[in-house]
Amino acid sequence: MKPYTPRGQEIEKLLKERIVVLDGAMGTMVQQYKLGEQDFRGDYFPDHPIDLKGNNDLLVLTRPDVIKEIHLQYLEAGSDIIETNTFSGTKIAQADYKLEHIVYDLNRKAAELAKEAVREFTAKTGKQAYVAGALGPTNRTASLSPDVNNPAYRAVTFDELVDTYYEQIVALVDGGVDLLLPETVFDTLNLKASIVAIDKYFADKDFRIPIMLSVTITDASGRTLSGQTVEAFWYSVRQAKPLSVGINCALGAVEMRPYIETLSKISECYISCYPNAGLPNPLADTGYDETPAMTSGFLDEFAKSHLLNIVGGCCGTTPDHIRAIAEHVKRHAPRKLPSLEVMTRLSGLEPLVIKPDGGLFYMVGERANVTGSPKFAKLIKEGNFDAGLAIARQQVESGANIIDINFDEGMLDSEQCMTHFLNLVASEPDICRVPIMIDSSKWSVLEAGMRCVQGKSIINSISLKEGEEIFLDHARTCMNYGAAVIVMAFDEKGQAATKEDKVRICQRAYKLLVEEINFPPEDIIFDANILTVGTGIEEHSNYAVDFIEAVREIKKTCPHALTSGGISNISFSFRGNNTVREAMHSSFLYHAIKAGLDMGIVNAGMLEVYEEVEPVLLQLVEDVLLNRRPDATERLIDHAEQVKDQAKAGKETDK
Repeated sequence: MKPYTPRGQEIEKLLKERIVVLDGAMGTMVQQYKLGEQDFRGDYFPDHPIDLKGNNDLLVLTRPDVIKEIHLQYLEAGSDIIETNTFSGTKIAQADYKLEHIVYDLNRKAAELAKEAVREFTAKTGKQAYVAGALGPTNRTASLSPDVNNPAYRAVTFDELVDTYYEQIVALVDGGVDLLLPETVFDTLNLKASIVAIDKYFADKDFRIPIMLSVTITDASGRTLSGQTVEAFWYSVRQAKPLSVGINCALGAVEMRPYIETLSKISECYISCYPNAGLPNPLADTGYDETPAMTSGFLDEFAKSHLLNIVGGCCGTTPDHIRAIAEHVKRHAPRKLPSLEVMTRLSGLEPLVIKPDGGLFYMVGERANVTGSPKFAKLIKEGNFDAGLAIARQQVESGANIIDINFDEGMLDSEQCMTHFLNLVASEPDICRVPIMIDSSKWSVLEAGMRCVQGKSIINSISLKEGEEIFLDHARTCMNYGAAVIVMAFDEKGQAATKEDKVRICQRAYKLLVEEINFPPEDIIFDANILTVGTGIEEHSNYAVDFIEAVREIKKTCPHALTSGGISNISFSFRGNNTVREAMHSSFLYHAIKAGLDMGIVNAGMLEVYEEVEPVLLQLVEDVLLNRRPDATERLIDHAEQVKDQAKAGKETDK
């Protein structure tokens, strides 16, 4: 990663030494000035057709004296970092006031005003302080529909969010902010858009500034408004490598504690916490329950328990709250950054953590795939997406840990179908609680899918087929979106069939990803190509053995990477005979899992238990899979015909 600016490095150094103090609420303080409509109009907007009172961000232009005074009050109270007054400073948020055209000036002025306050404070006291550019969540959500009758509809697209955040970031950095702070995140997909915008901004710069991330928990369920747990949220965005992650707003400190504790255990970066001053209370001066002594007392316990690195206040907090908090936490050492075990961490609404050598097998449901399920394909071609959702739901109910979704069919607009279906899935908590595997041979479809999923998904797939440059470019994009990747054993010469080629290609891909672009090895999942056996063609006889042995070698030589495969491919020559196919899948998985196979695309709920496969059939199947005798295929074909005849006879008897 590019180095932080000198100011960014100072902040990082400070965090190693002590708990750093943020400021408190801006809106609460503005209310105490009892400003009127004219204060919000000033000389800038005398004839604006819409009432502007309540659009607090405008005050950096129309009443900069008020905003600067509030900044100085927080600095004097002990804040090390103050936020710009730009919570609603995006084009999307300002559109409600028909003020999209002022966004650059507003954000730049807000940053300059905060920096001016810091300079005055430093000149007066000799103490250093810093400015965080506040990026609010906007008043739109990319993961949820505002129309209950049209769950696939979105009031804003991912790309629109990226563009609006990018514009705000440019102005804030031009104005001199020391950090960027996307905060009060209620939809992780919105946050992902801000992260993509930040990456885009710094891509052609020779520096970067630290970013802090802060989510909001909406109620006692411990989830965001868009449904994620705290753990699932963090796994969705940790690729951003923020300086800190934390929680703000919504809850008071007491209610927030268990979620801060969870974040503290699972995050390898610094932890921030700036709660509301308890619950809303219209009779209180600040509009909230807690006095400075109460809020600071609760946060003192957080600090004493080594949960915090950065602390401040949100709604209802004042300079008095911040002064009390600063006094309390200065007595405690900051939380130390934990050393976490390297594991694959995925998420839907809920987390899925996979240990590379855990010995468990994770099922990827295959039926929501037009190339693998004729029934699903028919429904989608008919436009019956609701029935398609039922198939995806059935896979989760049958035990699928991950859902594979694919629309690669010549008669379909794959990109549109992927977007529409994933938007529908997002409205179904019983489906989207598990991670999504976005599956396509078309890069545009994969990228469209990543723009729809708030969790940490898996991209299926990328490969070296088109050369190293395109391979690494696709991998970088996946990394920016926070997705893990399936890497196919496929290079410029074609698909790998032998063990040697499978291992060679996967090792080459691993080295490129890890060494060239610092791709997290735990987010690499190799598919070493499960190819069909029992075809009668001699060159195919060792395909199962080649795959199993390739998996064993890949797991040895590519640390922390996982392995996967499309299990039903192995038995394709026996399509139409489910008894034989299920026996083949069961036996193949038994041996592949022992070799280190971590996950596979399967029909969840249709896997036969290895020990329950009929012994004669099992021996015949394993003769084919393990290439134990030259006539193995013929013997299994003969037996398969008998099984098929018995099945027909059974049906006739039933009649």
